[in-house]
Amino acid sequence: MVLITYDVETVTPSGAKRLRRVAKECQNYGQRVQNSVFECVVTEAQFAQLKSSLASKIDKEKDTIRFYFLGNNWNNRIEHIGQQTSFDVTSELII
Repeated sequence: MVLITYDVETVTPSGAKRLRRVAKECQNYGQRVQNSVFECVVTEAQFAQLKSSLASKIDKEKDTIRFYFLGNNWNNRIEHIGQQTSFDVTSELII
């Protein structure tokens, strides 16, 4: 489980475009749990691909992406208060 947070400068049109690209890429690997926070269950290879892709989408002088590795017992390390809008990322997804 990797928790991804990002802060992308959005005062310019190019910043807003970068923000959309970062969010879309994160959605390909996990679920949004806050506006700029995603929970992703990925393999090491998937994480390497995701990290590389995100790095190519941001302006490293203006934007920030942080990765938090929650380890094997991640489900015991997440607590939630308030409206539950997420789903179990380890369950089967039927489309």
